[in-house]
Amino acid sequence: MPTSPRLHVDRTGIIRAAAQVASPNCDNRPPGTKVTLLVIHNISLPPGEFGGPWIVEFFTNRLRIKAHPYFEQLAGLRVSPHFLIRRDGSLAQFVPCAMRAWHAGASSWRGRERCNDFSIGVELEGADTVHYADAQYDTLAQLTRALRRRYPIRDIAGHCDIAPRRKTDPGPAFDWPLYRRMITPRPRSAPVAA
Repeated sequence: MPTSPRLHVDRTGIIRAAAQVASPNCDNRPPGTKVTLLVIHNISLPPGEFGGPWIVEFFTNRLRIKAHPYFEQLAGLRVSPHFLIRRDGSLAQFVPCAMRAWHAGASSWRGRERCNDFSIGVELEGADTVHYADAQYDTLAQLTRALRRRYPIRDIAGHCDIAPRRKTDPGPAFDWPLYRRMITPRPRSAPVAA
């Protein structure tokens, strides 16, 4: 995805450049709620394995529970992020940003409960202790910049930060300093006098 044109979020919260995969696991945000938080997660299904249809099936309530023993513990769960970034950097959107995706669960940030109400969730295909791919950081940085142009996002946190007793993702393998450098606006250099 690094060579793709700049990402754009339209008024309904859709990024047309992303693969659109509708998830039913969403609803309306509370009236008047502003999106101020970006939450970064990770997922691999089965744990530690990448590729395959399982993540998309899980977020669209079509996961074949009998396909792997681990999947039995996911039966009946109804979750979805707004976005998924695969290992190759490809971007999929499951829920329009104007809607509330069910990604955070029981959570709080800076004294506010129910982070789903005011956040956008991004899943990285990965695991806590497996280094993320350069293409994922590139896409995540592009996505972050696009979301910040559309919404008053003040904070970026990991799932571990909003649900510390329940979650550990994106884990120690996520390079926060690199990501923050990638999303920090660079000062424009002054023209050199002749």
